Order: sequence, then structure tokens, then C-alpha cells
Amino acid sequence: MGAEKLSISLDADLISQVRAAANQQGISVSTWLAEAAEAHVRQRLLREALDVLAAEVGELSHDDVDRLITQSRSNSRLIVGKQGAV
Repeated sequence: MGAEKLSISLDADLISQVRAAANQQGISVSTWLAEAAEAHVRQRLLREALDVLAAEVGELSHDDVDRLITQSRSNSRLIVGKQGAV
């Protein structure tokens, strides 16, 4: 999988925070931003999956959601360029 260059604009304070976070983790700003974007995509996909499940089985309790999120984190990964997560 090749990388594509992307130009973005961020608030100066946010840029400073991103640079500091990436430096603290010992990774590049590009890697930090890519990981943050991937996490956001995972959250969106999880929310969509939980909405579908709730539509099928009814409202989910907070305990159900916590359990499903924990299970999802332990056995799923994001496949970039594919529809959904595996």
C-alpha cells in the first residue's frame, strides 16, 4: 500500500499539540495524524455497527455497548481501502 501526500491546514495551537504528542511517542507527525484518523474511522464504523445491531435487537444497555467495544478492540483491525473493518 502506497502513501499519498495530503496537504491540510490546522490551527497553530493544534499543530503544536500534535507535534508535541508525536514527539513524545517518538513517531512522525504524519504517523501520528494517520493513527488519529484511523482511530476516528474505527469509531465511526463501530458506531454504525452498534446502530445496526440496536435496530435489529433493540436498545443496547451501557454494559452491552462496553462489552461489544471491548470485544471489537480485541479481535478487529481496520482494512484501509476496503469497505468496513474486519
